[in-house]
Amino acid sequence: MTTRLVLATRNAHKVTELRAILADAGVDSELVGADAYPQIPDVKETGVTFAENALLKAHALAEATGLPAIADDSGLCVDVLGGAPGIFSARWAGRHGDDLANLDLLLAQLGDIEHPHRAAHFACAAALALPDGTSRVAEGLLRGTLRHQPAGTGGFGYDPILQPDGEERTCAELSAAEKNAISHRGKAFRALVPMLAELLA
Repeated sequence: MTTRLVLATRNAHKVTELRAILADAGVDSELVGADAYPQIPDVKETGVTFAENALLKAHALAEATGLPAIADDSGLCVDVLGGAPGIFSARWAGRHGDDLANLDLLLAQLGDIEHPHRAAHFACAAALALPDGTSRVAEGLLRGTLRHQPAGTGGFGYDPILQPDGEERTCAELSAAEKNAISHRGKAFRALVPMLAELLA
């Protein structure tokens, strides 16, 4: 029997990306986004780490739906900014989810920073919570350098400016399969898969 998993996001990009990652990892589950449960309010991300925020969302959704829930919290951490935007990545410019404004503000803040000092990484914490309160967390990183100008039309968020180490292209210039193979989210969710199998067994 296929287990239904609820992903704690209303971001269609994330649902599609996670479906592909879990399918590649051999997880036989029906994955739906939080949109399938419109009556459930969004959870306030009051944690101070990616892991805390992911767990808050996963526990709240598991409790509300009675189903296993998966949540992630992720963001861009820029070395020269002391790890910012970090957990504030999605609302760096003030309004949650305004990718273009976030990107423009960050590029403006880094305008006079030379290439050797533009190291950054994407970080992701993926959390699984069961209705009984059991939970697991896994984390993943994708290190790279920030471009001075966006490039590529794939992905979302800060993908157009992060060039992964060892790559000539930005994350937004990679195919979905290429990105999933190296991404912070891909690494975190693949690390979560054995825990998922263990808890759902």
